[in-house]
Amino acid sequence: MVAGLAVRNRYRQNHHVRSDASRSRQRMKPLKPRWAAIALVAAMQVLLWTPGSIAQESRADSIAKQQEDKSKGLRPEVQDRIEQFVAKMTQGGWFFSANPRGFYPYLDSVYSGGGLTLGAGYRGYYGDYAFGEVRGLYSFKNYKRIEGRTVSPNHAGGLLDFEATAGWMDATQIPYYGLGIDTFKEAEANFRLQETYVHAGVTLRPVSWFRLRAVSGYDRFIEKSGTGSSPSIEEVYGPETAPGLGIDPSYIHTEASLGIVWAPAEGYARRGGVYRLSIHDYRNVAGDLSSFQLSRGEVVQHFPFLRETWVLSLRGRMESVFDQDAEVPYFLLPWLGSGSSLRGYGTGRFRDRHSLLMSGEWRWIPSRYALDMALFCDAGTVGRRFKDLKLGDLKYDYGIGIRFHGPEVTPLRFDIAHGSEGWHFVISASAAF
Repeated sequence: MVAGLAVRNRYRQNHHVRSDASRSRQRMKPLKPRWAAIALVAAMQVLLWTPGSIAQESRADSIAKQQEDKSKGLRPEVQDRIEQFVAKMTQGGWFFSANPRGFYPYLDSVYSGGGLTLGAGYRGYYGDYAFGEVRGLYSFKNYKRIEGRTVSPNHAGGLLDFEATAGWMDATQIPYYGLGIDTFKEAEANFRLQETYVHAGVTLRPVSWFRLRAVSGYDRFIEKSGTGSSPSIEEVYGPETAPGLGIDPSYIHTEASLGIVWAPAEGYARRGGVYRLSIHDYRNVAGDLSSFQLSRGEVVQHFPFLRETWVLSLRGRMESVFDQDAEVPYFLLPWLGSGSSLRGYGTGRFRDRHSLLMSGEWRWIPSRYALDMALFCDAGTVGRRFKDLKLGDLKYDYGIGIRFHGPEVTPLRFDIAHGSEGWHFVISASAAF
């Protein structure tokens, strides 16, 4: 009996324990799966977003502080000496400006071969863009030019430009070597040429890169004995070897040209090109010579490399008299030599009724604002007939040059070139091409 009571007591104790555990499990019911997922996501957002937000705010504060510190140390950009000089010349309307105002130094050529030339001009504006100017030039060889002109651009919504020019030129010792590509340097003679001219023209620009130009006016030429160290032309040559010698002709000169210009500026460019064809009509009005027509075609192309640090510039030019029987005075015939043509030869070294010229330059741009240097070569020939322009008769030269320029103009150029007749030095107030 005692044993039975002990067994019953143990049963009750065990049952009581199990009952308490069962009741506890019933009171602690598990969360539903949906609410558990929401709680887990919220916990992760708290753990992950808060440190990231703090780090982002910290980075933003750091960048703002760096920018503030940097702004305190900023200083206005300072131009180097070359940039300052060019800016002064451009803004003041001096050498490097294509649009000077008031009095300005004027560098140009009276006539090719005139040597170092100095000049001055005065420009006054009578509209937003329209201006009138007077300018003069004098060279160490006693070459002279005085000229007045007016330009009124941007009419008809920018489509039309008008211009008018009047002037007088006196070149005292222009070399002449005879006609053809086989002339001799020892046959050099001199002539003096004076020209009076009055021209008026209009340029049409239907689009920015296309130009149609027409110019007409009066040209009066007077020949005189040359004043240089070489013999005067009449002492060496006659009308057969120097056509029109001793005749002072006058012409109504009309020019019509078509051009494609996609270089930034014709006076100075490192990219783009210029393609132009022009026809010149010389209608005789005085002097015992016939009228004649002359064509001139030219192609210039610039190929920049390494952000225009280097530039390959190429040029081809051809000039021809239309009528083989037309009488053309020797000083108006196409010619090559010096200036911007065959730079290794003297001015007008080769003359005839047709000419062909090719040039190439490899340009280095040490300063985009003021200075270029170039290695170059030229090749050209002349002939009495078009079919006489043979590649086998080409004259060559090569050389090196330095150019001082502005954004749109090249006011000073020095070239030293070597041809078959030795070295030749060129000073010019314009771009080679």
